[in-house]
Amino acid sequence: MTRMLPWPLPAVCIWAGAWALYTQLPGVGASLWLSMLLTNVLGVLASLLGRTWWRRLMIALGFPLSLVLTQAATLPAWSWLLPLLVLLLIYPLNAWRDAPLFPTPRHALKDLAANAPLASGAHVFDAGCGLGDGLLALRAAYPAAQLQGLEWSWPLRALCALRCPWAQVRQGDIWQVSWSGYDLVYVFQRPESMPRAVAKASTDMQPGAWLVSLEFEACEITPFARLTTRAGKPVWVYRLPFEQKITVA
Repeated sequence: MTRMLPWPLPAVCIWAGAWALYTQLPGVGASLWLSMLLTNVLGVLASLLGRTWWRRLMIALGFPLSLVLTQAATLPAWSWLLPLLVLLLIYPLNAWRDAPLFPTPRHALKDLAANAPLASGAHVFDAGCGLGDGLLALRAAYPAAQLQGLEWSWPLRALCALRCPWAQVRQGDIWQVSWSGYDLVYVFQRPESMPRAVAKASTDMQPGAWLVSLEFEACEITPFARLTTRAGKPVWVYRLPFEQKITVA
């Protein structure tokens, strides 16, 4: 299921299934504590379907946290949907196929300028800027660059603009706007998004421009450089035109 549905739909489906089981077990004679135990076991087992540790954690903790909140506040069981409404506001459906909100580590791009040099006044684009941590890291790497960020979520875009008043931060879909005119595009997406990023950069960007990805490699093209960070996340640096990797049968 986690491979077929865009995140976080798998987690939502598992949470809903856990609540359905929890409400039905007393009808077959299970005690409250047995119902809680069995439902939490289901959540833990289902968390093994998550592809990363944080997804497993979200799947496993979704039901018990919602149960604690609803029971502690004596709210109706459907009130567990309220966090989902907040999630939809911050992380709209259109963005579910892209990366979740994870910040760029502060010093992740400290060696980027030495490996992908840019002229003063170069245009740098953070595709999916979230709360602005990527823009902060890019500013540290390229203090003389003109920085722009794009974020689909209105609340995140507003907060990012407050944190990064020196950058132009807009709301929109990173896949719908043109990447032409940028000297460097920075992404912190998902492995599944990298082929799409490569295709868009190849179509929109000019020769000599840079595509930079934190943590996730574009496996179909050859990197110009691979940098290491204190956070343990590699930085993959690509320069247009991309060189396709040769696969040996």
